[in-house]
Amino acid sequence: MSKVAIVTDSTSNIPEELGASYGITQIPLQLIWGGETYRDGIDIAPLEFYTRLKNAKVMPSSSQPSPAAFQRVYQDLLDQGYDIVSIHISSKLSGTMDSAIQAKQTINSDRIAIVDTLSASMATGFCALVTARAAAEGASFEECHKLAEKAVSHTGVLFVVSTLEFLHRGGRIGGAAAFLGTALSLKPILTVHDGRIEPQEKVRTMRKAMDRVVDILEERVGNKSPLRIGVLHANAPLEAEELLQKATDRFPASVVKESMVIPVSPVIGTHTGPGTVGFAYMLGL
Repeated sequence: MSKVAIVTDSTSNIPEELGASYGITQIPLQLIWGGETYRDGIDIAPLEFYTRLKNAKVMPSSSQPSPAAFQRVYQDLLDQGYDIVSIHISSKLSGTMDSAIQAKQTINSDRIAIVDTLSASMATGFCALVTARAAAEGASFEECHKLAEKAVSHTGVLFVVSTLEFLHRGGRIGGAAAFLGTALSLKPILTVHDGRIEPQEKVRTMRKAMDRVVDILEERVGNKSPLRIGVLHANAPLEAEELLQKATDRFPASVVKESMVIPVSPVIGTHTGPGTVGFAYMLGL
């Protein structure tokens, strides 16, 4: 039987126990703050991050893992006899893909396949999860690679931010720059399209925005199934639970194959800002 290992990065936000159950390796991005460097989700957890962010005079920034970090993981897995499918955040949002590619070129192995999900958070996570589940059932390296590539077009992200300040400052605002200058009372609904953050629409209040996000998800789902939902939040657990309940009320149990509430990692939170809530989803796989 073939041995296929799945590698992703910390921005995929796969819950730790779930990732561990399928042997998924999550390589941490870096959080740079006040002259210190932290491994995303390892040296600094979400709760600690948002608590510190409230009173911070210096704002954090982020950086991709080094090629050497990828090389160490890849070489170790290859030495154990694994082929590798490495599945990552959009190359248009992070340099993580570049580091992975450099590591593969250094090792010079055709037993490593690298997949750009053109997305982020649990949309990347779902691609990694379905591929890891296929590998656990005995799928070959080629089958896992093809499935991961196919999964990319079956995912999406919709989210509401309290402010565009963090995306703007971090240089990840993309087409959502069109919403800069929006009145504070208006809440932007954003999506990830072709690997970049783009504007969806703007709604008058956060409560109405949350209702509208569910509407948009329902429009995208149509009569397709199965649906996997990850409700994402940046230090907004109550709003996330409410959003999950809204989705649960909207979609029949026969359609929703998997659902979970996920606090986004500090690196994601650095760019979205606190109070962000939304959906990452996979449809039809």
